[in-house]
Amino acid sequence: MSSLVQSVDWLAIAPPTIAAVVGLVVLIADLFVGDAKKALLGWVSVGGLTVSALALLPLLDGDRSTFCLTGDADVCSYTADRFTLVIQFLVLGGALLAALLSVTALKDAKRELPEGEFWFLLLSSAAGAALLPASRDLATLIVALEVASLPAFALVGIKHGDRKSSEAALKFFLSSVTATAVSLMGISFVYASTGTLYLTEIATKIENVDSRLDTLAQAGVVLTLVGFAFKTAAVPFHFWVPDTYVGAPLPVAAYLSVVGKAVGFSGLILVTVIALPSYADVWGPALAALAALTMTIGNVGALRQQATRAYSAVRLLAWSSVGQAGYILVPIAAAAYSEDDEKAIGSTVAYALMYGAVNLGAFAVAALVARTKPLNRISDYRGLYASRPLAALVLGFFLLCLAGLPPGIIGLFAKVTVFSAAVDAGLGWLAVVMAVNVVIALFYYLQWTTLLFRAPEGEPETHRVPAPLTAAIGLTAVLGIVLSGAPQLVLRFSDTGLF
Repeated sequence: MSSLVQSVDWLAIAPPTIAAVVGLVVLIADLFVGDAKKALLGWVSVGGLTVSALALLPLLDGDRSTFCLTGDADVCSYTADRFTLVIQFLVLGGALLAALLSVTALKDAKRELPEGEFWFLLLSSAAGAALLPASRDLATLIVALEVASLPAFALVGIKHGDRKSSEAALKFFLSSVTATAVSLMGISFVYASTGTLYLTEIATKIENVDSRLDTLAQAGVVLTLVGFAFKTAAVPFHFWVPDTYVGAPLPVAAYLSVVGKAVGFSGLILVTVIALPSYADVWGPALAALAALTMTIGNVGALRQQATRAYSAVRLLAWSSVGQAGYILVPIAAAAYSEDDEKAIGSTVAYALMYGAVNLGAFAVAALVARTKPLNRISDYRGLYASRPLAALVLGFFLLCLAGLPPGIIGLFAKVTVFSAAVDAGLGWLAVVMAVNVVIALFYYLQWTTLLFRAPEGEPETHRVPAPLTAAIGLTAVLGIVLSGAPQLVLRFSDTGLF
């Protein structure tokens, strides 16, 4: 019998560990820091997330694994390979930008939001999200998923006395807990069928499962995917998204739109492509159908938003994120049919990187507008160019990236990459559905973009933009522009090395 004592590579686990430790430091420091100096907690959190992201650099020289069984060094619970590092970069970078937005949001809230608890929850969630792509057994995968999710529930409902925030948090919590329970049942079925929780061992043993357990194994595969499909906001597990984004503080909505999706997609990739490649005939068609439904319902939902409705800008971004989730699902489904799994998964990662940068940028500009227009209606953006020309140009650029139109070359490049993954896998019908949805999305993205440059109603309002908010908008704009100038960098960076 092999020993249960496992090795620990502290360098490999440094990125999520640093975020978790800084979160604990902030929580304890909150007890001793006076109200006048609470803002320091935010800058400590921003610094912690920056250090966590920088801790990825020493890991670029090769794959590292830890928490391995002493009897079999190839069976590990944590692996820092290229796929892990790319997703951790997306997660920690997204959390860092959300933290910059939060510094301004907490200052504007004038102590209506508890700062110490806010930063602890954000850092805890980021630590769980960074742990998940490195997880190589189902137990660690679910623990990471819940560590990323549970603080997020509290972040959504952190506005004290705000009925809308409490309702959003309750809806998010109940639907997520239900999805997790279903997923845990699926994992128990898979474990009962194979006798192991390690992804690589499941891939081997599930191929030769006893015929009497075959139905149990298939049910386990489907149920396991439910929890991750919820995190990606795939239809029909998407209904929590609009109300949650509207009820949450805007930086939290931005965080969920990018980091929450990165968690879901990385979990889906690990479960399907690494653990269950032999069941591609089960999860492949299921994910293809989910992708088609998700992009269609998401884009139709965004199309129906009324410009004068309260919070319509946030709702449009929420429904848009559902539609974008459908595009990201396409290459994962294609991996079930493709001879080149790595290329298909690389397309998903490339699209996620593009989406993360520009969607966070769009939320950053929305946070800027919300400082003077708290109802954040689409009509509030009319004539933004007259009062904030740079913000209008940047938001227009982000929306064109999401639409896949020049000068948002990176958005066009990412969509072509996903489209080609579907065609190469023989999923022509899914490519057609995607093409139709891209046309639908063009309408509402262009409608919002043109509104930015129309004549304003009344005198344009101007005010000083806080430095953290300026930094968040600037960073995302620079990243989007650089990637549009050299889109091949995304594919090079998204070479996952997963197989």
